Amino acid sequence: MPKTSDTSPPRRVTAAEVAERAGVSISTVSKALSGRGAVRYETRQRVLEAARDLNYQSNEVAVSLLAGKTNTVGVITSDRLGRLTSPVLLGATETLAEHEIALLLCDGRGDRIREQYFVDSFLRRRVDGILVTGSGIFGRDTIRVDLPIPVVYAMAWSKDSRDASVVPDDGAGARSAAEHLLATGRTKIAFVSGRRDDATTIRLANTREVLTSSGLRLAHEPLIGQWSEGWGRQAGLQLLKSGVDFDGVVCGNDQIARGVVESLRENGVAVPQAVGVIGFDNWDVMVEASRPPLSSVDLSLHEVGQAAARTLVEAIGGDGMQPGVRRVACHVVPRESTSTA
Repeated sequence: MPKTSDTSPPRRVTAAEVAERAGVSISTVSKALSGRGAVRYETRQRVLEAARDLNYQSNEVAVSLLAGKTNTVGVITSDRLGRLTSPVLLGATETLAEHEIALLLCDGRGDRIREQYFVDSFLRRRVDGILVTGSGIFGRDTIRVDLPIPVVYAMAWSKDSRDASVVPDDGAGARSAAEHLLATGRTKIAFVSGRRDDATTIRLANTREVLTSSGLRLAHEPLIGQWSEGWGRQAGLQLLKSGVDFDGVVCGNDQIARGVVESLRENGVAVPQAVGVIGFDNWDVMVEASRPPLSSVDLSLHEVGQAAARTLVEAIGGDGMQPGVRRVACHVVPRESTSTA
């Protein structure tokens, strides 16, 4: 009778065998092979040599569990439309992927009860940390104090000074917008924004600061309404009917800026020849669809997500976390709406 070949799979070498060969504990093998945790250089080299000699194939799940980690991060967002959150999450996902960390995304809708439910769910799933994102740059209450895992806030910052938050530096962005208009020869600047929240307050104060430092003041009292294109159209008409002389407008977002541009054009005021208009957010759908295309302040949302994820990864790794609000630089993207005549 012919001899049949043995088709059973080869036996898998275990972490315990590597530990025995290297003369260390299983947890030390986990730290040495994952790169997470403090291990002396000589010990790490001994573990790596033992693993090579035994042809050890590490099981990432097992390594993570041995290290007390699940390589998952819970994300709570309150931005239903995702216009601001999406680029933040893309940046965060890229950074977390470099560390082989997956995301569990939940829509908190800005509701405290829903958020607490998701926090409890994350804790049951033993996530390594939580990332909280908001629909704008404003202060919010902390999701919970004394959590056993690190939490980082992106966009909407935590009012609790013990928390770590990462936001765009929209104050500096507003200064850049005003300075850009001044650099193009405009000196009679108006300000139009949405409802008076944290973002509007900060942007208005910084716009005024730039004008004051140049011996100027706003050409018209600030016009505060909604974060919408329709409000921008109304505000543009109000500026025209007021009779004030203005040659530049800083707008709180791109929707408002597009509405202002359309209102001016429909009433025979040329943009940018007579008035320069600049928006905020650098939302490609708005800035490119506007006629002329809108200059805008880019909030560096992708970089905000990356920075928030790095902060979370460092905290998960045991490096500690600096509390407070960290601001990521914004920059002006000039287009036709502020070109010099």
